[in-house]
Amino acid sequence: MGETTKLSVHRCRFVDFTPSSITALAFPPLPLPSTKGKKKAVPADWTHRFGTLVVGHANGNIEVYEWTGSAEAIEAPQAWVVRKSLSGVNPSKADSLALALKHPDTLQEDDIPSLTDLRLFSTGGGSELTEWDMEHAIVRRSISSQGGAIWSIATNPASTNLALGCEDGSIHILSLEHGSLQHLRRLDRSKSRILALAWGPPIPRGSESSMAMQTDDDSSDDDEDQWQDSWIVAGCSDSSLRKWEVSTGRILDRMSTDKVRGERTLVWTVGVLGDGTIISGDSLGMVKFWDSRTCTQLQSFEAHGADVLCLTVGPDGNSVFTSGVDQKVSQFSLIRASPSEGASILSSPTRWVRTASKRMHSHDVRGLSIWPPYSPVPPSHRRTFPVELAPLLVSGGLDMSLVVTPAALPQSTAVRIVNPLATSAAATFEDAYHRRIAYSSGSHGTVGVHLAKQARLVLSASDTNLTVWRFSKKPPQEGDVNSEVPREGVDWEKVLEMDLRVQTNLVASSISDDGRWLVVSDAVETKLFSLQFDPSTKDLKPRRIRDFQTMLQQHLPEAASTCGASALRFTPDSSKLVVATTTGYVLVLDLAADELSARVLRRFDQHRIKNPTAEGRIIIGRKEDADREEDTSEPEEDSNHYNPPTNPAHSNPTPATITRMTIAPDGQWLATTDDYRRTHIFNLDSVQHHSSLPSFPQPVHALAFAATSPSLLILGFANNTLELYDVEARQFPPWSRALCSSLPKRFTHLHDAILGVTVAPALPDANKNSVLALFWGAKWLCKVQFDAPAGWGGFEKKRRRRRGDGADRGAERDRGAHNFKLVTQYRQILLAEFVAPGELVVVERPLMDVLAKLPPAYFKPKYGAS
Repeated sequence: MGETTKLSVHRCRFVDFTPSSITALAFPPLPLPSTKGKKKAVPADWTHRFGTLVVGHANGNIEVYEWTGSAEAIEAPQAWVVRKSLSGVNPSKADSLALALKHPDTLQEDDIPSLTDLRLFSTGGGSELTEWDMEHAIVRRSISSQGGAIWSIATNPASTNLALGCEDGSIHILSLEHGSLQHLRRLDRSKSRILALAWGPPIPRGSESSMAMQTDDDSSDDDEDQWQDSWIVAGCSDSSLRKWEVSTGRILDRMSTDKVRGERTLVWTVGVLGDGTIISGDSLGMVKFWDSRTCTQLQSFEAHGADVLCLTVGPDGNSVFTSGVDQKVSQFSLIRASPSEGASILSSPTRWVRTASKRMHSHDVRGLSIWPPYSPVPPSHRRTFPVELAPLLVSGGLDMSLVVTPAALPQSTAVRIVNPLATSAAATFEDAYHRRIAYSSGSHGTVGVHLAKQARLVLSASDTNLTVWRFSKKPPQEGDVNSEVPREGVDWEKVLEMDLRVQTNLVASSISDDGRWLVVSDAVETKLFSLQFDPSTKDLKPRRIRDFQTMLQQHLPEAASTCGASALRFTPDSSKLVVATTTGYVLVLDLAADELSARVLRRFDQHRIKNPTAEGRIIIGRKEDADREEDTSEPEEDSNHYNPPTNPAHSNPTPATITRMTIAPDGQWLATTDDYRRTHIFNLDSVQHHSSLPSFPQPVHALAFAATSPSLLILGFANNTLELYDVEARQFPPWSRALCSSLPKRFTHLHDAILGVTVAPALPDANKNSVLALFWGAKWLCKVQFDAPAGWGGFEKKRRRRRGDGADRGAERDRGAHNFKLVTQYRQILLAEFVAPGELVVVERPLMDVLAKLPPAYFKPKYGAS
């Protein structure tokens, strides 16, 4: 078992996949505290809960990330992973994002909003504001700004109003109460476009300042709203900031910024603190602090060499982070100034100081966000957070990768602070190591590159483009997974490139093992192509099956208006196609041998069942209520027909997003999993639902059936843990518990989450009980032998030497010495899959190749003539 595995490796770097740059980031807001000023004790498990992260991209896609940590441990080396993707309309972009609470009155002060508690809004440079349905991954509705192009959006702290900054210099307020989205009022128009918006601190209803703001018209307002908006500040394109009073809509004051040679300065970003301090960042690289009462400048810092594009405020309001074109992230801290002789009694006892600056990106930074988020409430109602946990700062920009770093203040080191990323013992922004979250090549955090093993083809999908390459068979080599790179440019060729006409960006694609079929889908339509080989040009010629879309619509209910797919998969013999629609249905299709038609065998809707949940886990009811399927073939007399269930949980189905599917090597079993962490098993021979797995604490990131034992399902999770499931026995094998419960830390503490798993094909003389799997992430490969010991964790040398005493333990150590062996020489892995026994394909996309296609980054030499 412990012998080195010899493999011939195709190291493919010809796939020219380029991810989309990051344009916006957003964390959910927290519910406002009670206006009575009574501070509740922080729950004991508050430190274990992290909010949803929403990331907008330049191609219009929006990704929803979830935290991989568990309730038992604070540290989560994998940080956030993609839960689902919202496919943007093509062409479009997501320039601005805003999150609001659906029902702010029903949430408690210490609640962390979940995905079902949030509303998401986005803009893409036009005059339309889009609201997304994040549960169903579709556009819910859109509304015109009535003021031209939208440059900025911001929700008020109470999540009851949304402000739009428009091209014509006006600010439009939209009402979000009771799930609505409608125009409420327009504030006075200015003479410049509104580039940035920030709401001022809300005022408790009933206070003196609040009563002074009320007029006779709004005296009959409902008193259920505990907080009232006071003012709003905007960054403008005419070298100024403006402050509006929300109740009257009038401009209260104007704050002017610096100019250079008479050119206008653009104020790209603004923020507000609970005491009313205004922060601004402009195109001169200046970060300024303003007094909101007198509208005068308090402090000014030349913090950046170019435009400041984004800023965020720390959870306690004592730190501010800014970034922009010069790739630096600067930290400002509020410190108490020491009294000096002769100082004026009017001087402030506190002042802002730039305490740190780090360069964590190679190109422009477009978005900054921090968890826990800051709520700009008055100091008397300020929220307190646990001091033993470091906040996490997330940044993203033109270099397409999210960067996460601990952001504790230097003065917080009086107590021991935990770094949730486990990257280093240090947790302050200046000293802690940051980590880069790798991008994914497919939607929902899946793999966007696929392999046709028999035809030796590689398929890659981008926004609207499909590309297919052919690679030749590699001669056998005496090496392992670390073997040398084959000669590039000799053993591969591009055989097909398609630019599709789609309504949204592509969501899913697949190619059959024999290379005869290709299927692709956006969020609205699924297209099936028959591929023919042209001997004269040695290229592939696609032929579309025209009636495929109509056939799918005939087998879907009328409520399912679209036929887009979230996952697609061919059986190993290329005789069947499984389509997981965006509405949660699973369709099994039989492909004709003439390559001209297909027919639907059955439709399953297990993933549409609305199951009750408890602490994020699904509670499965009776089996007869779960087995819902529809047979679309000719029924037999003794066949089981679908009967509508009487369980009230099924009366209002909730479609889930099916993210991953896998089929057994013999084509008998199908496994599917969704974003609610539910996994179902189907029998493709009898075309019936077979069993349901219990929901797991973590989302499934990798699915595969073993080649030597086709009924053994391998599951890899986002926190790099594993489970094995025997499909035929409907149980987790007892022999697998020892392995799955004792995974080495060198595997579970990898900073990149599992992206996939591939199982070595069975050799003629191989042991049936021996299963060799290669798990892989963005920067690593890990060999796992399931019938061998897990081996040592790799971090405790003294413990390893102590346990090495004795012949029995020494033999066990030798058997597990090569298990969970890591290979880290491949960097940004898009796909790793066995193509034949002893032959592995590794598709890479090095980061430097991706960055080479970007425009030059900002650089200003410090020395010498420019």
